Amino acid sequence: MEIQRTDKEILLRLPANIDTLGLQQMIDYLKYKEATAESNTDQEEIDKLANESKAAWWKEHKHRFIK
Repeated sequence: MEIQRTDKEILLRLPANIDTLGLQQMIDYLKYKEATAESNTDQEEIDKLANESKAAWWKEHKHRFIK
């Protein structure tokens, strides 16, 4: 693995034989960190939004699972 920092970005080089599922999970986490880097929202607000989103999704899709 090689990590290189420039003025504008950090470059990460990984071997081609790395586990792609683990790599995708890491990329998803890094995207989350990038998206929330400048957020002033507290964890309580984030949890509330997540619960509202899950409830709305379940209301819309529960017919697919419960008949």
